[in-house]
Amino acid sequence: MLKVTKVSGPLVSAKITDKNDKPKFLETVYVGDDRLMGEIISIEDGECKIQVYEETSGLTVGQEVELKGELLSVELAPGLLSNMFDGIQRPLEAIDKVSPVFMGAGIHLPSLDREKKWNFQPHAKKGDKVVSGSKIGFVQETKNYKHWIMIPKGVSGEIVEIKKGEFNIVDVIAKVKNSEGESVEIRMLQKWPVKVARSYQKKLTPKKIFLTGQRVIDTMFPIMLGGPVATPGPFGAGKTFTQQQIAKWGNAQIVVYVGCGERGNEMTEMVKLFPTLKDPRTGEPLMDRTVLIANTSNMPIAAREASIYTGVTIAEYYRDMGYDVVMMADSTSRWAESMREISARMEEMPSEEGYPAYLSSRIAAFYERAGVVATNGGDEGSVTLIGTVSPAGGDFSEPVTQASLKNTQVFLALDEKLAAKRHYPSINWTTSYSLYEDLYEDLVVSGEFNSGASVDMNGKSDKETVHKDFIENRGLAKRLLSEEDELLELVKLVGMDGLDNRKRLVLEIAKSIREDFLQQNGFDEVDTYCSFDKCEAMLNLILSLYNNIDRLIQQKGDDDDDLVAKIFDSGMRKSLSDMKYLKTPAEVDKLKKDLVAKAR
Repeated sequence: MLKVTKVSGPLVSAKITDKNDKPKFLETVYVGDDRLMGEIISIEDGECKIQVYEETSGLTVGQEVELKGELLSVELAPGLLSNMFDGIQRPLEAIDKVSPVFMGAGIHLPSLDREKKWNFQPHAKKGDKVVSGSKIGFVQETKNYKHWIMIPKGVSGEIVEIKKGEFNIVDVIAKVKNSEGESVEIRMLQKWPVKVARSYQKKLTPKKIFLTGQRVIDTMFPIMLGGPVATPGPFGAGKTFTQQQIAKWGNAQIVVYVGCGERGNEMTEMVKLFPTLKDPRTGEPLMDRTVLIANTSNMPIAAREASIYTGVTIAEYYRDMGYDVVMMADSTSRWAESMREISARMEEMPSEEGYPAYLSSRIAAFYERAGVVATNGGDEGSVTLIGTVSPAGGDFSEPVTQASLKNTQVFLALDEKLAAKRHYPSINWTTSYSLYEDLYEDLVVSGEFNSGASVDMNGKSDKETVHKDFIENRGLAKRLLSEEDELLELVKLVGMDGLDNRKRLVLEIAKSIREDFLQQNGFDEVDTYCSFDKCEAMLNLILSLYNNIDRLIQQKGDDDDDLVAKIFDSGMRKSLSDMKYLKTPAEVDKLKKDLVAKAR
């Protein structure tokens, strides 16, 4: 048994009083009379340092610490989807019934319902050989998603018994005879330590595009399923809303959303909003494919670290079933702040800006858990990790942003100036980048991004009609936006009247790309989501207009100084601004014919 010798906020020191006790590094413990959950993070000279995941008010010196004998683990079984947990996977809805309004200290309810019966349908049969990760059957967790029951870690052999019917998650549903002749009971419920990545056969190269329904991402800065992504931005730049949009409309099958240290009202919005939104592919509530983990700013700071690992472990679990999973971490800066506070209380030598020296390695280890893998069960699954960063003052040179930058493949930099202009998503097209450009272009041209099939708002898959012209158009759009920056500086010197028609055209088209294409209204029922086909049609319209007017300028020379101004009159501008609210690519193509004809 251990006894508390010092309490310093979330950090508790406890002395080993019994020589028979052998506490282990990262072992879970219950601290004090209220049995607060904690984790041993240091053992030195007969004293343990414990980070406690609950409020330590009222904890006093001399109270006992109980060793739990296991690492911090999560329960994995049917019932995860549509559920909401705190950072250490305590079920918030169940706790609300026991301790409404305020969460009482030391409440440890089972994470998943032990009473609910699930209809287990066996996939394997008696006599089959199985290994860790093999699928033996499934239950219908939600209307459109099967929850595959897999052989737990360390078990392999021959199935000697498998059942069919209604069972709860702790009932025995199968028995496996291992190599030593022992019969191992298989249940739906598994436990997995959160800081240990789940095993797989091998990592694969990403080969499916993660379409988000957001034009600026899907066109300019593509994400691949299984890719690590960082979205840094200052306060008020729209990081949370951008993540929510990706969670709503992305083509991953399962969403794990972790609110790590963010404001409670943002998680409240998620909880209220998701059950009311329909999945564009299935027509069912988006909550049916979502797991929410809430560890908001008013909850214990130490549990922020746990919430990140809890989320990624659940994501890996569904990945191992063969699903494409996206995990949103909002935000990793709050996780880093918790590491900084614990490190300071442990009197460790601080690094840059007071963060611990191991900050970069922890962030790297987190993003390394993203990827496409060949699972032990013989499937392919992926985890796409998207972490927001909240640098103070929008300073991207601070340690958390830089560590994220080094360990991610896509960098979506949110700009407070764009946000101030009400340009959302406020992703800066100058500083953002994607390292998946070449792979993305190959997939688009070949039309092989099958899991990225575009989806219209009625839940029907559009036939993919991808063209090489789209790749050329997105390259041209980037060049025009870059040229616009240079011309705006020139306009400050000579004024708009000092520019020729060609330069005026660049400014008009770049403005249309920014305001009519990249800017997107997340609150409009049509524009909140944009299929890939519609993205292609919209960009094609704007740049077809550019090419036609450019030819017209070449033909007429400088005979008409007001040529561009005449074409881009109020009617043309209104047609372009209304383009984003058209429902189908066919409507956009019809508008293109009308506008190009007008520009001749």
